[in-house]
Amino acid sequence: MVKKRSTSARWLVVVTVAFILAITLAPPLQNYFAQRAQINSLRAQVNDSNNALEKAREELAKWNDPEYVATQARQRLHFVFPGERQYIVLDAPKSEEEANGPAAPISTLIPNGLPWYGRLIASITTTNVNK
Repeated sequence: MVKKRSTSARWLVVVTVAFILAITLAPPLQNYFAQRAQINSLRAQVNDSNNALEKAREELAKWNDPEYVATQARQRLHFVFPGERQYIVLDAPKSEEEANGPAAPISTLIPNGLPWYGRLIASITTTNVNK
């Protein structure tokens, strides 16, 4: 009978030591994994920043070219060289189809046999427009 008690006492000691080790090691392990995740996140952030820096350097190199500066001044600020004339066309149609077509799309889902107010309500509530 003494053997059974000593075996269960040994198991109790082993389980107690394992539990104490788990409690002791859990916070440092949690901190370790949290810091590894933070380091990986910061590395990704550094890579993204380096990519953005490289794009900014490329853009800066473009702005050192006088032709690029002149092109951007013409497009963005509507500058012209001396002796040139600039014409700005407002509300110009983008293609011939838009110029020849109706101003707004016409729905084909509105029934013809309704009175005008019924057609008006149907045109407001209809969402599918024939393109």
